[in-house]
Amino acid sequence: MKQAIRMKHLPYAVAVAISVMNCNRLYAEEATVKLPEVVVDAKKDSEPVRARPLNSADMVEVLAAEGSLQFYQSGGVSALPVIRGLNDDRIKILVDGAEVTAACGNHMNSPLSYVAPATVANASVLAGITPVSQGGDSIAGTILLNSPAPAFAGNGEMLVTQGRFSSLYRSNNNAFSTALSASVANDSLSLGFTGTIDRAGSYEDGRGNKVRSTQFDRRTQTVNFAARGEDQLLIVKLTHQDVPFQGYVNQYMDLINNQSDAINIGYSRTFAWGDLDTRMYWQNVNHEMGFFSNEKTGTMPMKTKGEDMGYSIKAALPLDAIHTLRIGNEAHRQKLDDFWPAVPGSMMMGPQTYVNINNGRRDRLAVYAEVASSWSTQWSTLVGLREDVVHTSTGEVQSYGGMMNATDNAAAQAFNAGNRSRTDQNIDVTAMATYIASNTASVDFGYARKNRAPSLYERYSWGRGTMAMTMIGWFGDANGYVGDPDLKPETANTISATLNLHDAAQAQWELKLTPYYTYVQDYIGVNRIGTFNLASGVPRALLQFQNQDAQFYGVEAAFKRSLWDNARFGQGRVIGSLGWTRGERVSNGDDLYHIMPLQFKALLEQRIGAWSNAVDLQLVDSKTAVDSVRFESKTAGYTLVNLRTGYQWKKARLDLGVTNLFDKFYYLPLGGADYANWNANGGQGAIGPVAGMGRSVNVGLSVDF
Repeated sequence: MKQAIRMKHLPYAVAVAISVMNCNRLYAEEATVKLPEVVVDAKKDSEPVRARPLNSADMVEVLAAEGSLQFYQSGGVSALPVIRGLNDDRIKILVDGAEVTAACGNHMNSPLSYVAPATVANASVLAGITPVSQGGDSIAGTILLNSPAPAFAGNGEMLVTQGRFSSLYRSNNNAFSTALSASVANDSLSLGFTGTIDRAGSYEDGRGNKVRSTQFDRRTQTVNFAARGEDQLLIVKLTHQDVPFQGYVNQYMDLINNQSDAINIGYSRTFAWGDLDTRMYWQNVNHEMGFFSNEKTGTMPMKTKGEDMGYSIKAALPLDAIHTLRIGNEAHRQKLDDFWPAVPGSMMMGPQTYVNINNGRRDRLAVYAEVASSWSTQWSTLVGLREDVVHTSTGEVQSYGGMMNATDNAAAQAFNAGNRSRTDQNIDVTAMATYIASNTASVDFGYARKNRAPSLYERYSWGRGTMAMTMIGWFGDANGYVGDPDLKPETANTISATLNLHDAAQAQWELKLTPYYTYVQDYIGVNRIGTFNLASGVPRALLQFQNQDAQFYGVEAAFKRSLWDNARFGQGRVIGSLGWTRGERVSNGDDLYHIMPLQFKALLEQRIGAWSNAVDLQLVDSKTAVDSVRFESKTAGYTLVNLRTGYQWKKARLDLGVTNLFDKFYYLPLGGADYANWNANGGQGAIGPVAGMGRSVNVGLSVDF
């Protein structure tokens, strides 16, 4: 306990120490060790996160410009990502090279929930065909989030300091976010601190009605230490996060506590033979679900203790003027205990503690090699091979006990008598090529075979009673789920190509078109094993995870065009994207759950002097392809208009914006079931979809010092 307290307050001590120093003007040089990179069919954002207008406490809006990426509705700072119809655990998310796993049966503490936008300098989304060096145990793609590179003194300066304060207010849900960062450095050592607070009430829809259980409160503190020498860099990152509460409109329960501590140590060095990059990381999480407001009431505690740890070692070796070899070794371990304490006096939830996952373990060991080749000014290729060995296991479990839990009692006995240990060996292959046909046209194309082993919850959630099953599931559909220890790994075969057309100078216009197709063997879908009724006879499904074959296909388009460039009106451009995806079960052609309908985005942007202005348009088609097995709701199409303006001073920036300008009422296509409002209104009628946020006036201010 004393150690935890010291870690919790260490960031504040560092911040005080830095803030009392003289704030000289920073003249720093960023020291990073960059590996050569070849990415095909990977949409990467070239604009640093810090250069964007301040508009959100959530990584969703930071990543929203990526056409390949969508999000399931979840908590206010815990959205679950989707890439081309493939969601959540099927996506590898690396935060400064570290991998974090959701330690919750509802994925309330998803990997992105640990990341505040103020702590991210660069964000990249690699969709579909990704290099084996940036994949593994995932089939959809990779999200890379990186902190700012440490700053060091340069040009003979003895000591430099820098800092930034930023704040955001959003009127709709009375949201307030603030961030403070500060650092001090000489030419070889750097010390920094970042603290963020994000808090909001439940938002209102376009009709002025409250969308219950969408409030949140999150505090994050990070200390960074860096040391550099000749051709080498060491970075140590310590993070503490506290989430006192977070509502989930489409879940039966809410988050009432989530505390985590993390350490991330990275060391990189350049040798005569090439580049070496190593990393070790650890994170501990204590998580609790329950009820904290009158927007969703009840009595049932659920607790989880999770731990992630791992390392990575990778090297890049130029073999000659054409070929570069990249090799690597990774390991990751997830430990999980998931238990539900008895409720005193309850006949259903007692007298014992319900043990859902006991000493769960998921160990992964991986090796890979890939060769990047530049054959000519026109042709380049990347070919890679990777093996991941994943071992999962869990201990014996128990139900609440008692006569009212006969179904779960029998299920626990059967689970304990079975084999609770599995090992999967997965081979990934990637082959990609780029052909530059001319100074105005190029094409990227390739094939990938990717694998993902089942998660601990998919394999080892064992309860068969209705109440126990409804406590499992990260899909926001108010259904119930049970696992299957015999689940096989998913194997995805993907082909795609990107045609890129642009002007010769790549300054006036660009058009990208990307068709893709993915066939997933042993896709982890669901099989309906029963139904149950909520109040007023509303039917929901009891589902078991099951291997099925599935296919995903679609097309994405992206464009940008310079419209004007003159002294009177500054510079103007339009940027847009279009995305369409289908997901189907191969056996019967049924639609899969939460597939985003056709959508189009366009941004008209003007920059003139210190001003930047933009009009943002989003059109979403009606969602009629729904998963009937899960009772998924259809949603109507809608159009949203957002406005924003900003003014940049030398060391400060002010942003003003209006989202959903016309206060449009609409339903979120990936929002799930609006359980919180249905329940608060007496459980009358069917459970409808979740409504989106109405109009909000947003104000953001950032100051550098």
